[in-house]
Amino acid sequence: MSKEFPVFKTGRLLLRQFKEPDLKNVFLGLSNLDVIRYYGVHFKTLEETKKQIEWFAELEKEETGIWWAVCSSDNSIFYGAVGLYFLNNELKKAELGFWLMPEFWGQGFITESALLAIEYGFRKVHLKRIEAEVETENRMSKRVMEKLQFIHKGTKKDCEIKNGHHISPDVFELEA
Repeated sequence: MSKEFPVFKTGRLLLRQFKEPDLKNVFLGLSNLDVIRYYGVHFKTLEETKKQIEWFAELEKEETGIWWAVCSSDNSIFYGAVGLYFLNNELKKAELGFWLMPEFWGQGFITESALLAIEYGFRKVHLKRIEAEVETENRMSKRVMEKLQFIHKGTKKDCEIKNGHHISPDVFELEA
């Protein structure tokens, strides 16, 4: 991946690197029960949330992924996050992830920002495939997968435990 962090700006959005002042917004998102219902990470304190910001930086440093803060084009409103992670340079693949503050759901922000991340993955990182795992009950994220033209490849039956229960995520792929 490029050493200079890639920033993207559209008429509505700015995708930029996470910074220390984003800690409060990341906490507000990843402590919100509606956001974390289908997300694999959640935090109860600002101090715990620092781990997420550190993880974003670690992925960049180790070149195993990249996450963007998704904001309004003037950077005044924080919407959520989108990223590519589990980057495997040998296999030329990565996994797509995203989350959005509930008050911005249904406005196309994730689809728009994910398209920018996907384009970056295919054109700049030269990925051959981008994958995504979505919990079976997460209809909104599955709709995003459809809009992004990901192909449903199957379901990983009872492969994870979340909140004491087995979950079976659906697997989606998009090829370059």
